[in-house]
Amino acid sequence: TIDLVCLTGTSHSVSVSEILAVRELDVGGGTNDDGRWQKMPQKLTEAYPYAFTVSYVERARQHRWRCSDVTFHCSDGVLRQQWIQTIREQLTALTSRPKHLLVYINPYGGKQQGECIYEQKVAPLFACASISTDVIVTEHANHARDHLKTEAELKKYDGVVCVGGDGMFSEIVHGLVSRTQRDNGVDQNSPEEKLVPCSLRIGIIPAGSTDCICYATVGINDPVTSALHVIVGDSQPMDVCSVHHNNTFLRYSISLLGYGFYGDVLADSERKRWMGPARYDFSGFKTFLTHHHYEGAVSFLPATDILGTPRDKTRCRAGCFICQHDGQLPNLCFCSIPEYEVGWGVVRGKFLAINAASMSCACPRSPMGLSPAAHLADGTTDLILVRKCSRFNFLRHLLRHTSKDDQFDMTFVEVHRVRRFRFTPRHCQNDSELDLRENGKQLFSQICRDHPACSCSPAYSSWNCDGEILPHAAIEVGVHCQLIKLFARGIEEQPLFEDLANPQCAL
Repeated sequence: TIDLVCLTGTSHSVSVSEILAVRELDVGGGTNDDGRWQKMPQKLTEAYPYAFTVSYVERARQHRWRCSDVTFHCSDGVLRQQWIQTIREQLTALTSRPKHLLVYINPYGGKQQGECIYEQKVAPLFACASISTDVIVTEHANHARDHLKTEAELKKYDGVVCVGGDGMFSEIVHGLVSRTQRDNGVDQNSPEEKLVPCSLRIGIIPAGSTDCICYATVGINDPVTSALHVIVGDSQPMDVCSVHHNNTFLRYSISLLGYGFYGDVLADSERKRWMGPARYDFSGFKTFLTHHHYEGAVSFLPATDILGTPRDKTRCRAGCFICQHDGQLPNLCFCSIPEYEVGWGVVRGKFLAINAASMSCACPRSPMGLSPAAHLADGTTDLILVRKCSRFNFLRHLLRHTSKDDQFDMTFVEVHRVRRFRFTPRHCQNDSELDLRENGKQLFSQICRDHPACSCSPAYSSWNCDGEILPHAAIEVGVHCQLIKLFARGIEEQPLFEDLANPQCAL
């Protein structure tokens, strides 16, 4: 920690771990070495002709971080050089900080501002912190995933950063996790296989539509805040769910797996991409009116040896004790022991929605998220079962996502914190569910398909896996504890921060 004593008599401290850079200041010229002008009082420059500027992290409201400067003035040039050298040595000793990053930019996600956000807001900060980068602008879907899996020379880098939304982040996770398993000889097609954690951390610069991951790990979708978390070398472990069908790997899930309502919304919105972001509202309203339910059985392995529960008031925050405690427990769910020997539970019935939330899934439209007490790195996912009910009651459930009321305090909703689960539709088929689903659509008229007032219910829904549709309804899901790490530290509690408007200080 460096104590700063201002000429006004006030003082404050800056942690070395949150110093971004230090540079000389040309007092006579009135500028520092990055070209920003500063107005210097004449008496100050005469008494203290030597100066240097320290850039550091300043906290603002709503979890925002900003890069602020504090300038030191001294009367001795040798003393200035000693301070600059000492601070730079301290920064070099911070081994958790990245020096070289691989950056992927999605130019098509969200409002198509990815390149602009990186060049104007992020690249200058990386340059200020002396971080070198190799930048790749993606040209098509899964470009980043495929490059990470095959071509990227990962040993050259200290981390991988993506500029985009949750879909881009999912690409990075799939590429990095798959590459790690391949390099370690792990068979991803085996549901019982324990996966090897990734060594490289992942950074997310938000430039998407929802940015759910940023809200859960940082507290806000702000590019500057996320870039500063990368620079200071934060590390936040995260769980990842693997999804299989008949011993075949399908996808990884980081935030939400949704069958029924959320699967139907995504499937319908994919056919209306021409509408832009408004398609989600339209498809959501249409899906709500159709009110389809789906019959099947959910079997799950409850996490009985952990501290938290889905309905407690504990929230996952920076330095979360529950994640630290539960993340160290041995994970016994990846084994081939029969269900009846390991305490699996089974729920059968008709469901409007089956959701598995590995994090709160909070976003601006849903400040509390689908499961407010879900944790990022405790080795579990919250399995939320919404049974068939009236439209009015289902609307009440959906509205709870926008309030602080208990979302699970309804007779038709139940939630379980699990380590593993399976879903089997009532009419489980041997062939591809998608093919049968398409054939089944021919049984309904065009009116049934296009008019939400129709009461006809299809036999199967689609699984929404972090915004991607899975090709099968019958799946098996396992949680891999702390499989990846992000350049983040979790959401910090919000104390009252004082504003420091570039104070002039003397040594």
